[in-house]
Amino acid sequence: MNKITQLFNIKYPIIQGGMIWNSGYKLASAVSNAGGLGLIGAGSMYPEVLRGHIQKCKKATDKPFGVNIPMLYPNIEEIMNIVVEEGVKIVFTSAGNPKTWTSFLKEKGITVVHVVSSSIFALKAQEAGVDAIVAEGFEAGGHNGRDETTTLTLIPMVKEKIQIPIIAAGGIATGRGMLAALILGADGVQVGSRFAASVESSAHDNFKQTIVNVKEGDTQLTLKELAPVRLIKNKFYNDVQELYQKGPSKEDLVQLLGRARAKKGMFEGDLEEGELEIGQIAGIIHEILPVEKIIQQMMADFEIASKEKAKFEF
Repeated sequence: MNKITQLFNIKYPIIQGGMIWNSGYKLASAVSNAGGLGLIGAGSMYPEVLRGHIQKCKKATDKPFGVNIPMLYPNIEEIMNIVVEEGVKIVFTSAGNPKTWTSFLKEKGITVVHVVSSSIFALKAQEAGVDAIVAEGFEAGGHNGRDETTTLTLIPMVKEKIQIPIIAAGGIATGRGMLAALILGADGVQVGSRFAASVESSAHDNFKQTIVNVKEGDTQLTLKELAPVRLIKNKFYNDVQELYQKGPSKEDLVQLLGRARAKKGMFEGDLEEGELEIGQIAGIIHEILPVEKIIQQMMADFEIASKEKAKFEF
C-alpha cells in the first residue's frame, strides 16, 4: 500500500488519463477491473452522454473509478451536478482554477485531484484543498503546460514544495517509467498514451494504428497562443506550421482550428484534417493491447526494474 493506492482504494498506483475521445466507460472500467484507477474523460461528452457513461461504468466494474473534468468546457455546472447525482466518488479537475469547484466537491464527500504543470500551480491546488495533484510534464500528449518543463525535472520540484500525494504524468508507459517516477518522489503515475492504444479505448482504429506507427520526433507541442497541445505531425499540423510562417493573429489560428478538430482526428479517424493528440512516449508503443495485458506488463516490468536497481548500489 502507498498513499495513492490508499487514497483511491486500488491495487496498483496506476491512474488512466481522462483523455478526450479515448476515455469512455469501456476503458475506465477495464483499467479499474485490472487494478488501476479508470477515469471517464468528460471533456468530449455532452452532460447527458457523460451520465450514460457513468451509469454504464457502474455496471461494468465494482471497483473505484473517477471522472476527469476540464474546467474550461461549457456546461460545467451541469457536469458537476451530474457527477454528484450519480454518486461519483473521485473527480480529477484540469484546465482551470482548482478553487472554483474543490470545496463544492469535497462537501459532497468526493476525493478531488487537480492536474498541474508547475510547482506554482501545485501549491495553489494544495491551498485549494485538493487531496492529491497530477504533475504533468512536457512529454505528455494533448493539452500541456506552457513552460515545457519535463517530467524528470517537474516531479522533484513539485515534491519539494507540497505535502499532498503526487501523481506523475507525461512520458510514462512502462513499469520502468513508473519506477523512475516513484524514485523521483511521485506516489503514483498517470498513463495516457499507452491506454489510448488499447483495445478498450474509444478512439478510432485509424488513430490507434497511427499511435503504434509513431516514431521519435513525430510529435510536437504547438498552438501555444490558444492552449498548448502536443500533436502528431500530419496535414493539419503542417497547415498550422504554414500559417505560423505568416505571423498569424490569434483569430487566424482559431479560424484554422475550427470546431471539433480533435473529434475528427481521434474519434472519427480522419488522419489528414484531424487533430491527433499523443505523447512523446508513443515512440515505444508497438502494439494495440487489452488493458489487462498492459497493466500486467507494466507491473512485471516494474518488478524486474526494481530488482535491477540493486545493481546500481555503490
